[in-house]
Amino acid sequence: MPPVTRRHFLGSSVTAVSAAALASAARLSAATQSAPLQVAVIGPGGMGTGHLKLLAARKDVRIAYVCDVDANRLAAAAAHVQQSGGNAKPVKDMRTIFDDKSVDAVWIATPDHWHAPAALLAIEAGKHVYVEKPISHNIREGRLLAEAAKRTGRLVQVGTQSRSTGHVRRAMEILQSGEIGDVLVAKAWNSQLRGNIGHRQPSDPPPELDFDLWLGPAPERPYQANLLHSIWRWWYDFGAGDMGNDGVHDIDIARWGLGVTAPPTSIVALGGKYFFDDDQQFPDTQTCIFEWDAGGNASGPGKIGNKRQLIFEQRIWSPYIQEGFENGNAFYGTKGMLILGKGGGFQVFGPRNKPGETGKGTPDLAAHHQNFLDAVRGTGSLHADAEVGHQSATLVHLGNIACRVQRQLRYDPENETFQQDDEANRLVRRTYRADHWAVPKGV
Repeated sequence: MPPVTRRHFLGSSVTAVSAAALASAARLSAATQSAPLQVAVIGPGGMGTGHLKLLAARKDVRIAYVCDVDANRLAAAAAHVQQSGGNAKPVKDMRTIFDDKSVDAVWIATPDHWHAPAALLAIEAGKHVYVEKPISHNIREGRLLAEAAKRTGRLVQVGTQSRSTGHVRRAMEILQSGEIGDVLVAKAWNSQLRGNIGHRQPSDPPPELDFDLWLGPAPERPYQANLLHSIWRWWYDFGAGDMGNDGVHDIDIARWGLGVTAPPTSIVALGGKYFFDDDQQFPDTQTCIFEWDAGGNASGPGKIGNKRQLIFEQRIWSPYIQEGFENGNAFYGTKGMLILGKGGGFQVFGPRNKPGETGKGTPDLAAHHQNFLDAVRGTGSLHADAEVGHQSATLVHLGNIACRVQRQLRYDPENETFQQDDEANRLVRRTYRADHWAVPKGV
């Protein structure tokens, strides 16, 4: 009997897992048909504020908890829920939420280094999860989270809201229909003007911040003023750079339109700090190229098995837009081209650049919430589940790793490791704080 590979196992078990997820959602739906869903928002600052405001305005949801390690942000979140007619309990330790069996689902909008650890804890506590992008801080965490969702039947929606945005979904339908032919190359770009985070020395954290709790399972280090809030994304221990911040949205759309459902086999990347003189560790300038070999990784209207290529460009010092969009996508087909901006619209071009269909729109966060809530209640399926989120986040991590080691990498999609490259393989995982309660099992 031939050995069972990870891909074969996942493929053979998908039906059973889907049935478990649907049964879980159906039980929840039956229990909450006449009562609001009990939810919690963990990290209600920055993007979390957007989630909080939308959820607080809903009649079919009750925010039972808000959670933040910053006392000022926590108080502001609790006050907002109260002003909206609710009464959320403010807590700074997420474990209080996980211990409460009445909570049905959690929104996780923490820094990246908490995304997968918090989501895994929530899943094991029986909660459904909406987790911000990228789904993981590193490749291994993303795989563990995708497997946990399949194993438990808990629903995990990743915050790539373009997956629920009308004009983006229409653009994907056009690509999948074959209107521009066989899409062999997709491009994503992140071109915008960011700020300088400066140089800072370690100092005492402000009194309202529980910095030790903020660090969580990440390695211990002293506080300094340009670590947070929102600046953590530029540090290796806490974020994935702007490629994992804004870039992951456009990378996810590029991967979707290209029709690839597994990691690439070859990655090359160049980049570094060309512009900013500050403490930021990730590149401000970055070009990554991902290639999928022939052999069934690609799907779409054309011949299965053709090679595919995805290009990512990043310039976060650019005061101009590209192809009409600050952040966007281009899809190059054998019969035409499609240009897309998640924050604007799309334009199809046929042979000899003949204009075709157009569409307009902006990212629809409310629709992404609705899709998640529908799935939790058993009346729909997720647009951006854990596996989808993991595959797109993997491209972010692969691009960042290739930039750090400065050479072409060959990747084994089956085992999610690099071929004969110990240095790169060390970056598939991360170092954790010894014996911390949030270190994921299996890392």
